[in-house]
Formats: sequence, structure tokens, C-alpha cells
Amino acid sequence: MNNFYLEILHVDKHSKARYGYLHTPHGKVEFPMFMPVGTLATVKGLSPEELKEVGAGVILANTYHLSLRPGEDIVYKAGGLHKFMNYDGPILTDSGGFQVFSLAEKRKITEEGVTFKNHLNGAKRFFSPEIAIEIEEKLGADIIMSLDECVHYPADYEYMKNSVERTLRWAKRGKDAHKREDQALFGIVQGGEFADLRKYCAEELVKMDFPGYSIGGTSIGEPKDVMFQMIRNSTPYLPFDKPRYLMGVGSVDAILEGVQEGVDMFDCVLPTRIARHGALMTSTGRVNIRDKQYEEDFTPLDSNCDCYCCKNYTKAYLRHLYKCEEMFGKRLLSIHNIRFLIHLMEEIRKAIQEDRFLEFKEEFLKKFNNSKGF
Repeated sequence: MNNFYLEILHVDKHSKARYGYLHTPHGKVEFPMFMPVGTLATVKGLSPEELKEVGAGVILANTYHLSLRPGEDIVYKAGGLHKFMNYDGPILTDSGGFQVFSLAEKRKITEEGVTFKNHLNGAKRFFSPEIAIEIEEKLGADIIMSLDECVHYPADYEYMKNSVERTLRWAKRGKDAHKREDQALFGIVQGGEFADLRKYCAEELVKMDFPGYSIGGTSIGEPKDVMFQMIRNSTPYLPFDKPRYLMGVGSVDAILEGVQEGVDMFDCVLPTRIARHGALMTSTGRVNIRDKQYEEDFTPLDSNCDCYCCKNYTKAYLRHLYKCEEMFGKRLLSIHNIRFLIHLMEEIRKAIQEDRFLEFKEEFLKKFNNSKGF
């Protein structure tokens, strides 16, 4: 597909970090990038205009959840996700593979596919690689994912080996079923913490010649050092000239580690989810806005942030809104957290272009006190 390709403009001299543009049918976006998650065709609490204002490019929607409500047929009749949710930038949909992990107690895996127990009404919902592609084609995102099995951590070697083999068979079936030329279908590298399985899965997917590749099975409860090794066990075997997407990762240290290893795309519900619980990402580390110490703090949440929240409101006001359970407070906090990560990516891109990414990483992590999480 001529309207989807990676344009690499610079590679950092001291790492594998890359900078450039990802070209899509709905415009080009700079990478490395963080992609906000809009599970139900909306990033919770934020309008498309606000997403553009914070610098969002690609945003995500969830195939499994949208197939349940409103249903892919309704989205298709509306003209696809872009028109349905009034977002004119690039959109990515997953395949339901993560729900294989997150809804483990409500699903059954066979060679043919996955049978889910609908978490809304208990009805059965079957996903095969072909059905996942059919749904994603009706949703109409620019980038879509193959159906895979996201395996719990830890898993034994034999189970993971069999799972990787099935994921590869599913990837081939999904690729054969995919017909829309205006969508880029990514293969997903699995293999858990086993280096040989990661290598094998990546190499077999590359033989299938996907337009892009995802690294799956991370950020599901494994220690950070294990996650970082999973990344290092995957990226060396992926094509240099195609996008690399680390799925479900939104913590600062993991993003920086991924960029260092040549990852281009990241996504996570983390920034909006923790914002709704009063936890903020700032240039000096975590702020829990519910804490009493901010009751009379009339300074911005983060003096280094240029978002609407930080330019207009104080910690005292944000704490007041949070304590009163006002929706406006959750919106402001969500705007800030998403802008924080997108601004981080802007700084990362600048550092890569100036061949100082490793120096930037070290300096940022020094300032960013991560003792309380993120």
C-alpha cells in the first residue's frame, strides 16, 4: 500500500533510536510517538479537538469492545470510525488479542479461535482470525492488528511454544483474509520471556511480509527488567524500514527503553486511567492530587508543562475538583497526563535528531523521581 510507509529521517548515533514520519491514509505523524487509547471510540473525557491540541497523532480504539457495542455494522454504516467519532487523524484498532489475556476467565481458546463470554450480558462471542479482520475492516482504522494470544506471565516454555505456533498460524489466516488496501495489518511478536521463541516468532512473521510489526505480551505483570529483555529479544529481528509498535506500554522508563531499542510506537490506558484516580505524571515525578499538602497550593501542577490544565489551574483547584468528584477535574487531569507523555515524545524526537538520546534519557530519569511508580 503506497499510502502507508515509514520515512526514517535520522538514527541516533549512540543508540538504535530512530526519528521520522509514519505516513498513513489520514496524514503523516512523527515518530517515536505515544498513542492515546480510546477504547470505545473515545479517549475518556476528551474531545477530538482537545486531542489535537495536546499533539495527539494516532489514537486507538478497541475491536472487541466496539464489536459488542455499538457493533461493527453500525460503525460501518456511519462511514467508519473516523466519521463515527469525528477524528480525522490516523486510527489504530487492536484485534481482541489483549482480551484473550484480560478476560481469561471468560474465554476458551481453540485452534479455530477464541470464544468469549460477553462481559455485558453473558452471551457467547466468537473471534477467529478471519472474523477479527472482518470486524476491523468494517471499523475502518488505518492500522489494524492480527489476532494473537497474549499469554499470562509467567508461562512455561512448552505452553508458550505452542501458543507462538498458533499465533503464527492465526497471523497467516488473518493476512490471507485481509482485503482492504487502505489498511496496514501488523503482525504481533509473542514468545514471553523466552529469547529463542521471540526470535523465532519475529522471523516467521517477517517472512509473511506485514506492513508493520508489534511487540506483544509485555506490561502484563512481569518485572521491568524482564519487560526490557522482551523488547531486546524482539526488535533485532524486525525490518529496519517498517514500523515497530510496543503494545500497552505507557510508563516513562519503558518508553525510554523501547525508543533506545528502536521502537517507534507506544500506547497505554495508563495516563487517563491514573488521572481519573488523581495520579499525575509531572516532570519531577508522581503527584497525588488528593493529598492534603495541595489544599492551599496555588501553583501550577507542573511548571514545565504547556497543557491547558497547567496554564490555567492550580493544584489547589484541581484537588478541590477531585475531592468533589467533579467531571471537569478528571478531564483536566487526563488532558495533562496525555500531554505529558506526548511532550516527552517531542523531547525524545529532538534528542534523537541531535544525537543525544542516551544523554537525554539519563537526565530525564534523574529528574523524574519514579519512587512512587510510573
